Amino acid sequence: MQQFWDERYASSDYVYGEAPNRFLAEQLPNIPPGRALFPAEGEGRNAAYAASLGWEADAFDYSQSAQRKAEQLFERQGIHVNYTLSSVESYAFTPHYYDLVFLCYAHLPSPQRAYLHRQAAQALRKGGWLLLEGFHKDQLGRSSGGPKKEEMLFSLEQLQEDFSALDTRELVKRSVHLEEGDYHQGEAAVVRMIARKL
Repeated sequence: MQQFWDERYASSDYVYGEAPNRFLAEQLPNIPPGRALFPAEGEGRNAAYAASLGWEADAFDYSQSAQRKAEQLFERQGIHVNYTLSSVESYAFTPHYYDLVFLCYAHLPSPQRAYLHRQAAQALRKGGWLLLEGFHKDQLGRSSGGPKKEEMLFSLEQLQEDFSALDTRELVKRSVHLEEGDYHQGEAAVVRMIARKL
């Protein structure tokens, strides 16, 4: 999979665009800036947006191509993001540290998914926020993006279980029209989650 993502991100274009995810752009201005973590951040668009609003942003991905393009984006925008080259399994999550963790289309096989979600919840400090957007299982077979294996797509029940330690404020399945670069285009079945660590 690392080779797959390195090849996808090797293009000179930002394959999911340079603008932030729409859900993040709707929610983030409502949360006072603090420390934010962006796992599996790809080319940096969401971390860059957070940093532009005054957040202290950490991000990681295991694709060197993604990291290179993310750093170019940060330089063009005149912002700083602490971007680490790391897999989910090897990243050193700091417990009780972040005011926000944003998971944006971070689709993984079941064991890695459960590990990432557990670490994301533990990384939040008391009062911290988890935001998540990803593809619902109903996305399978659609051409607007996402994994081609059902086990890597989300259900509401699965996310509720994964983040049972948090206070869920919103957990919904939505039909949205995606316009995020070349690979997220068209009508899509997505899951959006807002949760808080009490």
